[in-house]
Amino acid sequence: MLRRSSFSYTVQARCSLPDAAALLADPTRQEDLHPLIVRVRRVPPRPGARASYDITDRLAAGPVRLPITYRADVLVDDADEIVTVARQWPATTVRNHTRLRAEPDGVVRIEVEITLAAPAPLFGYAFRQTRAAHLGLAARLATALDTSPPGSPAD
Repeated sequence: MLRRSSFSYTVQARCSLPDAAALLADPTRQEDLHPLIVRVRRVPPRPGARASYDITDRLAAGPVRLPITYRADVLVDDADEIVTVARQWPATTVRNHTRLRAEPDGVVRIEVEITLAAPAPLFGYAFRQTRAAHLGLAARLATALDTSPPGSPAD
């Protein structure tokens, strides 16, 4: 039996909409930002995907760090919306729906909803890992995207 739950977060960054979309739609640019990712490799896209990647994360299981590799497909890659779906055995899926909106003063608002589906015995662990990793990524996004000049009010 699968369990499913979602969480969301919002980030604001002083950058252009195309710069934010380009970073968020390309996992190869997130290796230094995502707390679990250790390797990203672009692979031929699956049918219906705009791009596909094999991503290796390093998950904690007590004192042991276990590498896991999964496939992530970019399904929508627009200036204001990005949708990715990551699939890993056994029957675990993470759907990332990101919406981007330009706001006044050169700020981009990034709203992300993450939905995890996993087998009931794995769900608690998978949800905690997914949530912690994506909130860690969120904490680094504004800094990575910020294009404010030094000493500006955004600093």
